[in-house]
Amino acid sequence: MKIGPRYKIARRLGADIFEKTQTQKFAQSARPVKGKRPSSRSDFAVQLREKQRARYLYGIGERQFARYVANAVEKKTVRDDEALFRSLETRLDNVIYRLGIAPTRQASRQFVSHGHFTVNGGVRVTIPSYSVKTGDVIRIRKGSITKLPFANLSDKIRDHLSPPWLRFDLVKGEATVVGTPKLVKSELPFNIAAILEFYRR
Repeated sequence: MKIGPRYKIARRLGADIFEKTQTQKFAQSARPVKGKRPSSRSDFAVQLREKQRARYLYGIGERQFARYVANAVEKKTVRDDEALFRSLETRLDNVIYRLGIAPTRQASRQFVSHGHFTVNGGVRVTIPSYSVKTGDVIRIRKGSITKLPFANLSDKIRDHLSPPWLRFDLVKGEATVVGTPKLVKSELPFNIAAILEFYRR
């Protein structure tokens, strides 16, 4: 996904969108002009902003994100918001980020694209959007384990708090998907209900 000027996007959508904009320097530059009254937003503008926030946070293009929403709405056994959240969270690049193996989602996307990971018995996966499921076992490829990005990995993982649906075995050096992501709306950095309303227009 081509992102574009991060500082400009972060001023519009929020500093937490990118790691490089979560600094005091950016916070100072992004302060509103004194005396300028903030403009009120329509429902459409709010929904569009929330959709864009989710897209940039996960690094997903518009067409792919729209497919995630369409698939979530089609599922009858799971609520729309729950299904969409699971689709986003179970992407392999997001899993690598959630495990603490990569410092950012952008870095995890590169790691996956470069073929550094295998799933279920050594099957090399190079597609960041690959969807993992309960029982899947993820390992760093033997040819990649000695490379710089994975140096001192055990120390990084030991202090990292992964979500309860993922488990990392330091001894075996492998991660297992032990459940499914649970949606807690209060912990989301975007309004998932507004996103669904945007696509229902």
